Amino acid sequence: MKEVLADISAQGEDAIEKKLHEYAVEEAKAEAEEKDTDEEIAAEMATHGQQQNLSFFAFTATPKQKTLEIFGTKSVNGKPEPFHVYSMRQAIEEGFIFNVLENYTTYETYFQIGKKVADDPVYSKGQANKALGKYMGLHPHNLAQKTEVIIEHFRSQVQHRIGGKAKAMLVTGSRLHAVRYYFEFQKYIKKMGYTDLGVLVAFSGMVKDNVTGEMKEYTESNLNNFPDSETVEKFDSVEYQLLLVAEKYQTGFDQPLLHTMYVDKKLSGVKAVQTLSRVNRTYPGKTETFILDFVNSREDIEKAFQDYYQETGVSETTDPNTIYDIKNVLDSFMLYLDSEIEAFAKVFFKETKNQGNIDLAKLNSFIDPAVDRYNALTEEQDKMDFKGALAKFIRLYSFLTHIIKLGDEKLHKFYAYAKALIRKLPRDAGERTPNLDNEVLLQYYRLQKSYEGTIELVKEDGVLYGKTSGTGLPLEDEKEKLSEIIQKLNERLGTNFTEMDKVLEQFVQDMASNEEMVLRAKNPLDLFKIIYDNNIMDVVLSRMAENTKFCERYLEDEEFRTEIDKILLPLVHARLSKI
Repeated sequence: MKEVLADISAQGEDAIEKKLHEYAVEEAKAEAEEKDTDEEIAAEMATHGQQQNLSFFAFTATPKQKTLEIFGTKSVNGKPEPFHVYSMRQAIEEGFIFNVLENYTTYETYFQIGKKVADDPVYSKGQANKALGKYMGLHPHNLAQKTEVIIEHFRSQVQHRIGGKAKAMLVTGSRLHAVRYYFEFQKYIKKMGYTDLGVLVAFSGMVKDNVTGEMKEYTESNLNNFPDSETVEKFDSVEYQLLLVAEKYQTGFDQPLLHTMYVDKKLSGVKAVQTLSRVNRTYPGKTETFILDFVNSREDIEKAFQDYYQETGVSETTDPNTIYDIKNVLDSFMLYLDSEIEAFAKVFFKETKNQGNIDLAKLNSFIDPAVDRYNALTEEQDKMDFKGALAKFIRLYSFLTHIIKLGDEKLHKFYAYAKALIRKLPRDAGERTPNLDNEVLLQYYRLQKSYEGTIELVKEDGVLYGKTSGTGLPLEDEKEKLSEIIQKLNERLGTNFTEMDKVLEQFVQDMASNEEMVLRAKNPLDLFKIIYDNNIMDVVLSRMAENTKFCERYLEDEEFRTEIDKILLPLVHARLSKI
């Protein structure tokens, strides 16, 4: 004030009065804006929690904990419960839906992986196990074996059902799996001459892959040869019987002719119930359903369905204090200042009609310093931890304000700031899953039926044990040598191998060292068979010393030799064509 008045003091009292009046007007405007901001925040916070004049209704067969807490009715013990239940059990008993667990078959995949590189690289255990799982899941031999099981089962057990109209769905683990399976299905169908089988694929976006020998871009539409919007209609026609999906159509898809589901994806909890329930629709002539599962155990599926068989409740309600635990974690990174949040709130909570481009520029100016500090973090783990905790804060605050009034103006300002901040933080890929295709080798493989029958559920209510606390920070992944990771994986999964599994892989390796066979593998399978037939006996004889029993039977037993060639020929062709 002294500086301002000093400049005009020589101009007399009138000039001073005029300047003071100008400052008074500006101050009044600032106070008015401050009041508007406070009123806007108060108006938003007044909508938090349960409102006496509002009723919300949700209809779902698979409620999550948050759904029950938002829409449920408080019981005498203070926990939320549905206001009305038409249970899965009742719907099955009254014939409204099928019991999808009545005919359930599981398969177990036995395999062993070996290290084929001289050095022993170190990977994080979690990432390496993901990579080994991906290697095994996408391995040509694995896909070929499962494809044969699926198609032969469909033709012999499913195709004639519902008056010959029955359809089936294969649930895959990823978009890449869906693409690889699609080509494996087409190859097997062509080889066996099953021209009456029509296959469709369904996934979002685009996948790059060299499954045919050259890198190409694949989408649902260019594989099916029609727009994505027509997939549901086409699958309903008599032309198509099999649908291979990755995420798509696992929920909300209503196709009564869907009789059987093949599962090659890990499912748990509500996801398992929603996915498998795609086949539970009734239809004239449909008398049962069937599930064939390559990945999940009978116990896992039973546990998932039990929670939703009768009434579903929660073990405990969400602890509101968790939001402050997460906020304290975020504060500890020291990436933002209280003054920046306050300045952001003054602009953000202005009435929308008064906001313009200038305000948006101001909002960015209050967020950018935190973005710069985030980018300056030297540890990638710190970036991942901060962003993970920030995302959990936003989700939890949004959820809590549906059910209770927190009444914390400072926290509400931070919530608005956090939503804007997370959108400006750069996307980081994190720790990529390593590609181990050139470092490991499939040594043993066997696919074996492990359970066949009904998965029985008990007549009791389910309880969801949701995690209602925690900061959202991931646990640090331990590092181990590749050889140790493989050893532990094999100890867990690699049991009961037959000698044949190992021998077949040896034969493939022997033929991969034959330059002419590798060259001829670029030809179609029927042409490749010529050189295969010319070389297979030499390969078998060369392995006689190590695998006498197996090789002698191959040479002497024509039926056995035919069965082995059915497995080995396409496997060798597929492997060598990619060298």
